[in-house]
Amino acid sequence: QVQLVESGGGLVQAGGSLSLSCAASGRTVSPYAMGWFRQAPGKEREFVAAIRRSGDSTDYADSVKGRFTISRDNAKNTVYLQMRSLKAEDTGVYYCSAIFYESRAPIGSWGQGTQVTVSS
Repeated sequence: QVQLVESGGGLVQAGGSLSLSCAASGRTVSPYAMGWFRQAPGKEREFVAAIRRSGDSTDYADSVKGRFTISRDNAKNTVYLQMRSLKAEDTGVYYCSAIFYESRAPIGSWGQGTQVTVSS
């Protein structure tokens, strides 16, 4: 069983940047594609970004393309999400998960998430 711990969230002004981390423990996530998702208050969880297990291919939601960058370090068993030019609508709890890359369907359980709040 993989445990995922997201960190790096916080309060930032619109236009600012944050870098999130997702540290995995229990087993390696290197065989899996990984994804970031977010959930805003009163809304369903939505896909943000995905990265293949090798890191050679990524995919993004249209709303974050050109502003967010997903990466991974399989040696550290960690996935990252670099966010810049943040907007108020980026506010939410951010989660990572192992996923099926094509469908973006999550595999296994979620971590506790990390709160990102963007003030306008």
